[in-house]
Amino acid sequence: MLTDPIAALATPPGRSALAIIRLSGAGAFDVAGQVIARFQPDPPRRAMLARFCDSQGRLIDRGVYTAYAGPHSYTGEDLVELSCHGGLLVPSRLLSALYAAGARPAAPGEFTRRAVLNGKLDLVQAEAIGDLIDATASIQAAAALHQLEGGLSRRLAELRESLIEVQALLSYDIDFPEEDEGPVAPERIQEQLEVVVAQIRHLVVTAPSGERLREGALLVFAGRPNVGKSSLFNALLGNERALVTEIPGTTRDTIEAHTDFLGWPVRLADTAGLWDAPEKIDRLGVEVSRRYLAAADLVLLCVEAGRRIGQDELSIAAERPTLLVRTKSDLSGVFGDGLPVSSLTGEGLDVLRRNAAERVFSERINLADVEPALTRERHRVALTRSLTALTAAAPHLGRGGNAVLAAHHVREATDALDELLGAVDIEEVLDRVFGSFCVGK
Repeated sequence: MLTDPIAALATPPGRSALAIIRLSGAGAFDVAGQVIARFQPDPPRRAMLARFCDSQGRLIDRGVYTAYAGPHSYTGEDLVELSCHGGLLVPSRLLSALYAAGARPAAPGEFTRRAVLNGKLDLVQAEAIGDLIDATASIQAAAALHQLEGGLSRRLAELRESLIEVQALLSYDIDFPEEDEGPVAPERIQEQLEVVVAQIRHLVVTAPSGERLREGALLVFAGRPNVGKSSLFNALLGNERALVTEIPGTTRDTIEAHTDFLGWPVRLADTAGLWDAPEKIDRLGVEVSRRYLAAADLVLLCVEAGRRIGQDELSIAAERPTLLVRTKSDLSGVFGDGLPVSSLTGEGLDVLRRNAAERVFSERINLADVEPALTRERHRVALTRSLTALTAAAPHLGRGGNAVLAAHHVREATDALDELLGAVDIEEVLDRVFGSFCVGK
């Protein structure tokens, strides 16, 4: 594990009032002492005004530094945060001085990586930090904070704890096969494992909505040419993102943009109209539209108010989850089925946002965001692997079962959780066997 001192800018580069530079690792205080005049790591966690100088003693800036003695820091190592004036020149010169004093440039995410390696965070929490930084909607930020606070980690740790207990009980059966009764009856082990399997299944079910929440639900505008898809797209975004003309087929390629509907993150995709295009370039646009339709979380099928829905449009609704939107409602007093909207007057836009959000995020809305959810494919794959291993263990449990095979599969399931959390400690099972049950061996 690398512990050498690293330094990097923790705020975006460019013109700003302030910039923050982080310095962490073994020897970080020695490096800081060569750049910060009269540097004192004690008392820790106190902001101190000081002069920042280069190796020649030339003044770079006057700023504030705060020292954090390991393990009581973000990384778990000795860490110094330097606050200087922003811009391009001052932070660059200060970083160069730290590098000359013995630090090296930090790799992407290396401060958080060290926090994980030093036990300050687990991998799930570390991912939540990235999600919080990347959040573009309030619900995304709330979900990331919940995960950072350990909501999902605690649930996974409880599952891991239960599996380690099962391993310990199975190990007793393996070590003492002549015993008629172990510390716990075989039926009790089966019941405990069934509870774990049910809880893992419950978490796996949350994966689609959790991943959708982190990435943003894909909402695809579909319909015939010139039905008002691009105008509605622009109205929901609040800016002229797509070209709009009265000429059918103006949109030939798909335009995608991020926004939120009542705080829920969505990706809007304005697609080319679906029609029997005579030109090759138009046909290519239609093909792209169909690929987006196949991937859509929700299709916003746009049909002008007052017009009967054609068979071609009905076929779209049969393929994917669809919300019928009656466009150009300001031009017709007859709407038919669907939600009437007007891109010109804004009528129905809020209703459309609410209905779309409820359709694609119904599970998360019903949970009121109190339940942890899997937000990445990595989470889903690891828990699915754990579930598969536990399913394989089930036939070997109970009286007359093969405890060795059962223990092997339960170990596989535990390894999957270890990988998910970033925690690996195979000695825990031995501690349980010789500690909890006092076997005296």
